[in-house]
Amino acid sequence: MHLLIFWIEVRYFLIMKLEGILRNFKKSRILVIGDLILDRYIWGKVSRISPEAPVPVVEVTADNFMLGGAANVANNIIALGGDVTVAGVGGKDRAGEVLKQLLEDKDIECALFEDSRPTTIKTRVIAHNQQVVRFDKEDKSRIAGRVMEDIMGFLKRAVHEHDAVIVSDYKKGMVSRELIQGILRASRSQKKLLAVDPKVGHFHFYKGVSLITPNLMEASQGSGVEIKDEMSLIKAGRALISRLSCGALLITRGEEGMSLFEKDRITHIPTVARHVYDVTGAGDTVIATFTLAYASGASMQEAAVIANHAAGIVVGEVGTAVVTPERLLESLKKNRKA
Repeated sequence: MHLLIFWIEVRYFLIMKLEGILRNFKKSRILVIGDLILDRYIWGKVSRISPEAPVPVVEVTADNFMLGGAANVANNIIALGGDVTVAGVGGKDRAGEVLKQLLEDKDIECALFEDSRPTTIKTRVIAHNQQVVRFDKEDKSRIAGRVMEDIMGFLKRAVHEHDAVIVSDYKKGMVSRELIQGILRASRSQKKLLAVDPKVGHFHFYKGVSLITPNLMEASQGSGVEIKDEMSLIKAGRALISRLSCGALLITRGEEGMSLFEKDRITHIPTVARHVYDVTGAGDTVIATFTLAYASGASMQEAAVIANHAAGIVVGEVGTAVVTPERLLESLKKNRKA
């Protein structure tokens, strides 16, 4: 097979076309399904060590909640001006109530299926812009029975009402082979994009999807290839594309940017991030922006460039962040080279 490899930046595209794609965001409707997570941030400062144990004492100055997991993917789409429905499981608890209220406050349409498990909540303690500790409350057992039957019934209707589907897999019990196969059956007839943000251990679920967006570690473990240079990166990418029979693969590479693998083409996209303070939620931003851009008329390459700029913005902020169309367009214009 003849393989074409590109190194691509925003100057490759006409800004006018990118502006048109961004304007189309508001016309696109995306379905997000996956693990709903409530992110809690406890902010403070440290000035001493505890006399009880060799640990820092955090003096709390603020405490707030944010949308995480699949809910954060939906939040990114709303922030970019798109229309979104998010589906997932939540518990009948205080965290579930907070999650529902946050989604309502953001005008995010939600199909929340209640289960006996607790709502997944990640609590991060931040002091002086550094994460001190994180603790999670969750039940990762596989969702099945009546709850999964209700979810599958919802999907059969919902997939046809949206322009593309995102599966946000945080390995908290929502995503299974059954779920992916159900979405594939519903989406294939209309040839809609099915994009998956994957987790190691679940790669065999994703066979036949349109796109997966692993980071370097996930791509390495999913392919069984240790990625240490460009040659091994290409080997891993081609192995995943072949093994999963997926349409495309977007590997996020941190400070090295991204690499988009298509059937007979590889596109390397250099990072535009100037400072990296926090990568929390960056993967959510990438898949949300890519899918929304593609549904709005972008090619795979154009969608990857736009997603790369969105990621460059959010990693420069502490905490789970989102991007607006205005900031995205500013970044695209600023980094365009003559």
